[in-house]
Amino acid sequence: MDLLTHAAIGAAGAAAIAPSRLTRIAALTGALAGLLPDTDILIASDADPLLNLEFHRHFTHSLLFVPVGAAVVAALVWWLLKRRTPFAQLYAFAFIGYLLSPLLDACTSYGTHLLWPFSERAVAWNIISVVDPLFTLALLVPLLIGLVRRNAAVTRLALLIAAAGLSIGWMQKERAENLASQLAASRGHVPDRLLVKPTLANMVLWRSVYEHRGTIHVDAVRVGAPGSGRTYAGESGPRIDPQRDLALPPGSRAQQDLLRFDRFTDAWMVRHPRRSELVGDARYAMLPTSIEPLWGIVIDPAAPNQPVQFETNRHLTPQLRTRFIDMLLGR
Repeated sequence: MDLLTHAAIGAAGAAAIAPSRLTRIAALTGALAGLLPDTDILIASDADPLLNLEFHRHFTHSLLFVPVGAAVVAALVWWLLKRRTPFAQLYAFAFIGYLLSPLLDACTSYGTHLLWPFSERAVAWNIISVVDPLFTLALLVPLLIGLVRRNAAVTRLALLIAAAGLSIGWMQKERAENLASQLAASRGHVPDRLLVKPTLANMVLWRSVYEHRGTIHVDAVRVGAPGSGRTYAGESGPRIDPQRDLALPPGSRAQQDLLRFDRFTDAWMVRHPRRSELVGDARYAMLPTSIEPLWGIVIDPAAPNQPVQFETNRHLTPQLRTRFIDMLLGR
């Protein structure tokens, strides 16, 4: 999720276990610990455009790395406070703050390597958007009140609200999956696999992605009040098989990069509908009914030993914005 939410959840977690006199120090320590995992965004290389994709939310987000990250933050705060607060207490604050960060990331759809190095499979529970202002605000308000009053009980309320928000997201996801399955069945499809993920900044409108006999279908699913629901039929396209569908020399740099990107997308690769050279991640698009990927790699068969180019497309036109709002409001 965004940095503000990570800092808030880390601060709330640390302050919740702190004595009243250390509430603010705990919050500072927890906030820093909540931010530290995302320093992996600095792992990047101009010579390898996919390096950042592979290492963002990777080993720094592993549960095994939590004690290490917590020790780094605790040592830093211990030094900044001139050793006036016991290191053991700071370590406890940093530990809970660091732990909550990758767990919160795993609640989104991007994928988080919680079990590295025992598993390279990214965990994505798909119950909350990577940016959700209402969730963040509901977390921040009691947190700030608790810090001003030095009241740990109020900061614990922030954690309870966050847990309630994630529980609502889980229920909404179950509802969206049911509607998406019904839509697939109405087409005579039995999905080989299906996922739903919340669209940006809400838990009402969801993107459904499923594969049926080598074709990826995307649709929008709206789950409002209990008992209500609506689907919006979307687009479809063939899934790219990296070993079969592109004429790349075996062992070439382009083929290896394509295989790496396929692992990143969890085998949800599709071609851009208007640019055959652009292979993208079908899980993400500006509009939940669109097959046009939000990001992808450009393959040049004429230069198979050159690194692929990574491109993003976050251009939100007035037409796309209007269509998104219409679906969000159930129109």
